Amino acid sequence: MRPIFPPVKTGSNGSDRLKVIVSITNQKGGVGKTTTAINLSAAIAEKGLKTLLVDLDPQSNATLSYLDRKQVEKTVYDALTEKDLTFKDIVVRSSILHLDIAPSAISLAKLESRLVGELDGHFRLKDRLQSVIADYDYIVLDTPPTLGLLTVNALVASTHLLIPIQSSYFSLEGTDDLLETVEKIKARPNPDLQILGVVITLHDKRTVLARDIRKQIKEVFGSKVFKTVISKSVRLEESPAYKESIFTFAPESSGALDYYRLSEEVISRV
Repeated sequence: MRPIFPPVKTGSNGSDRLKVIVSITNQKGGVGKTTTAINLSAAIAEKGLKTLLVDLDPQSNATLSYLDRKQVEKTVYDALTEKDLTFKDIVVRSSILHLDIAPSAISLAKLESRLVGELDGHFRLKDRLQSVIADYDYIVLDTPPTLGLLTVNALVASTHLLIPIQSSYFSLEGTDDLLETVEKIKARPNPDLQILGVVITLHDKRTVLARDIRKQIKEVFGSKVFKTVISKSVRLEESPAYKESIFTFAPESSGALDYYRLSEEVISRV
């Protein structure tokens, strides 16, 4: 069934816009983090909400899911390190109406060493996002699979955290470290940070193990677990190669329906 995207109304002058900044974060790699970032942001944009996808991963997978390298002149690294450059200067429009991209590049891997000793090192992203925050209803941050400075910057800048967890044997490994980091962030630099929810990804409902892991995740996170489960999908893996979201590449696929449902839950929780 093809998802139908009814528009979500915002005020004509933008005064009552939600201003939601969501970090998609898990220091464990291969859990569908970037897939969630690119398709959740697309789903929100499809509803008529102005959305910015910020790629904070030096691997640039979120960027390359929508843009060609030749479209990228300045990146997040430049916006975070050059005083005269703002996020307005680096944002690129995607082919999806209402969805813009703040692109990444491998140079972002140098950011941590560049910001060592800087007094605003943990606040740099939050400060630089101020130039565009009034332009968007939602800002989605795709973070690298580490708990380093880039991820800390994302958590300091965010209003909400969304944690993708794969339904596999090692799924909960490292989540204690992530939650401890979140508590440290909430204790001082960002007391308003909220855990929006946990989404189970790459789920294969045919296996007993996946069903058992899903039960374990629910036991640990309780009501924070989204009802929507993202199933394994070949279409979800293929769509970035064609520079499309799942909603234009395979709009009647299970992946499209899953991310549509997730976007509905996300919007209802903020």
